Amino acid sequence: MITLYTWGTPNGRKATIMLEELGVDYRIHKVNIGKDEQFDPEFLKISPNNKIPAIVDEDADGGPLSLFESGAILIYLADKYGRFLPVSGAGRYTAIQWLMWQMGGLGPMFGQLGWFTLSAPEPNPVGQDRYRKEADRLLGVLDKRLSESRHVGGDEYSIADIAIYPWIAQYRVRIKDEIEPLLQKRPFVLSWLDRVGERPAVQKGMQLP
Repeated sequence: MITLYTWGTPNGRKATIMLEELGVDYRIHKVNIGKDEQFDPEFLKISPNNKIPAIVDEDADGGPLSLFESGAILIYLADKYGRFLPVSGAGRYTAIQWLMWQMGGLGPMFGQLGWFTLSAPEPNPVGQDRYRKEADRLLGVLDKRLSESRHVGGDEYSIADIAIYPWIAQYRVRIKDEIEPLLQKRPFVLSWLDRVGERPAVQKGMQLP
């Protein structure tokens, strides 16, 4: 049995989408980051960086395994169950590079834009403009990629799509006035969002926990 420690953030929803896509048994342990539950000593034993998501796989080879960092969780689950990531070759590393692109670029830049838009203690047009421009640039990179390939990692749906989708879908709602104008310039991203968003596992994963 896999226990998923999570909350309703884009990073958390990567894990729920992946587990729903795999169709494996798992249970959710909610970590309410609004109440600072990510700092509970028991959770820190699993995720020392006090971030969700994290998993404990009781049935891992060699005994129970705990993992934090959403990208590591996606790779682990893909390798364990043999789905959504090629076992070897160029396709594997292409998907992983786009997973890293999300983790190092799209996620942090969208997150910063969201913070300056919604959470900054006072208006900061310089910060907001900086991250809006970077979000625009990154969506342009993604649009070019999707003009060449049906999915982000290649022809097949993969962990790259699973990682990127919740960030765009959730921030499209969270800071609609910032993100929607950027998306409307990106026809290939819009088409991809529709295709991925039609998947039942994605729809369910986006509603959990």
